Amino acid sequence: MLALARRSHARLPDTNALDAVESELELLGLVALIDPPRPEAVAAVRDCISAGITPVMITGDHPATARAIAHRLGIVDSADAPVLTGADLARLDDATLGAHVEQVHVYARVDPAQKIRIVEALQARGHFVAMTGDGVNDAPALKRADIGVAMGQGGTDVAREASSLVLLDDNFATIVAAVKEGRRIYDNIRKFVRYAMTGNSGEIWTIFLAPLLLLPIPLLPIHILWVNLVTDGLPGLALAAEPAERGIMQRPPRAPSESLFAHGMWQHILFMGLLIAGLCLAVQAWALSTGNAHWQTMVFTVLTLAQMAHVVGIRSEVDPVWRLGPNRPLLYAVLLTLALQMATIYVPALNPVFKTQPLDLPDLAVCLGAALIVYLAVELEKAWRCRKAAALAMDAPDAPPRR
Repeated sequence: MLALARRSHARLPDTNALDAVESELELLGLVALIDPPRPEAVAAVRDCISAGITPVMITGDHPATARAIAHRLGIVDSADAPVLTGADLARLDDATLGAHVEQVHVYARVDPAQKIRIVEALQARGHFVAMTGDGVNDAPALKRADIGVAMGQGGTDVAREASSLVLLDDNFATIVAAVKEGRRIYDNIRKFVRYAMTGNSGEIWTIFLAPLLLLPIPLLPIHILWVNLVTDGLPGLALAAEPAERGIMQRPPRAPSESLFAHGMWQHILFMGLLIAGLCLAVQAWALSTGNAHWQTMVFTVLTLAQMAHVVGIRSEVDPVWRLGPNRPLLYAVLLTLALQMATIYVPALNPVFKTQPLDLPDLAVCLGAALIVYLAVELEKAWRCRKAAALAMDAPDAPPRR
């Protein structure tokens, strides 16, 4: 709020006598200025809260202004939410401040050193802190935070140098979009690791267990090379194009120290690898017992088809495949892999190269059935884990979210 006033002088006054010059003024009016929040900011704050991210406002504005803006954005629930000012912070020791940072989400009239104190207090409580800023006075806190985010358009060079990330559009909603994309990428990395290690462990278990079960070596080196080339290549890369899972922004953040193999991933790799190997060896034993001369081709085919069934099943960690949207790169990769695998079996010129023989329809149906078991096992595992998670949520409905 600015007040505009005027005064007429017969001659130029002494500009050093400010009190005399700025007296007997005539009020012309008041000018009110507002810098309203962007329309997308409210939705971005709401997404942050649902994702377990607690937004905190640190500003140089008046406490009443800070509280009003925070209430409008949804950072605080009530119009009388507590606000800590710089003067308040100066009277608090570190222990007392640490006790307040969990409840206070708005800070006003703070100086650069106090911003660092707030960041350190949050970190001392086990929080992972991202700090945004644009000015020179924000640089120390940006440097101290776990992730410093500077404004690319209105930010100073000092702030950009002190930050880990720079927003090119100076939009808070972009940070939330980046969080969602980061979660999607991390999920897809887990899916790729899950897929690659399960397939490779299935191959290892198949070759390792066959002699122990008094069975011939089921696969030749050319088979292993082909399976690794075809199944670990395009289908694995296509998992990177998997869309974000349902509810990706309604789950709490993972702990920075959390293992990539957490939440049952290593158990999945072990179990599914053994299942694939068990199916390969079961088909081998059945073919040998019936005098089928194509048993090695059948094992080779089961191994490839089982991995294709597995990669389709693990597109989501919670939802069945029929509830997911399309992933065209993965679809094309799986179809191409199946076509190449069939070519090694039914193209006469490739039979001597891969030491394969054409399979009749019943033998191919056995291979497809074995692969279908892998897909069903993945879906059953997802259903069991979702039911278990729902039961745990019902037992502890008031458990605090992990931040």
